[in-house]
Amino acid sequence: MDEALREKILALLNEHRIMTVATLRPDGWPQATTVGYVNDGLDLYFLCGPDSQKAANLASDDRVSITVDHDTSDLMAITGLSMAAHARPVTDRAEAEKVLQLLAARYPEQTSLPADLTMPTPDTIRIYRVMPKVISVLDYTKGFGHTDLVMC
Repeated sequence: MDEALREKILALLNEHRIMTVATLRPDGWPQATTVGYVNDGLDLYFLCGPDSQKAANLASDDRVSITVDHDTSDLMAITGLSMAAHARPVTDRAEAEKVLQLLAARYPEQTSLPADLTMPTPDTIRIYRVMPKVISVLDYTKGFGHTDLVMC
């Protein structure tokens, strides 16, 4: 991967905190959901409930499509990423705890939770590691619909 493109991808991942992740439902239809994420280089992590539809979808097919982007009033300033990736549960407790620490650092303004909520732990949530296979870097500043395709 070209180093300049890698730096652009990392900059986009580091400047955002939410992404849309699409999984495949049992009936074959995609299900797109907005989730918070953290990244460690090109690996992304997100959390979901162990009994959620997303977790059930991923248990039968770990392929996901992801977008990371932002709103802009200037059409020609659109930038973002889309990815084809695999999302697999994190089973290593040390890795899970590291992800939770990264998540807390990513949301420093979140100093407390409502009284009826507690901070998630590796035992109460499911953490997924997203490993990109194909990344499409969208950059309209280089022309309408311009993308650079990166194979991982």
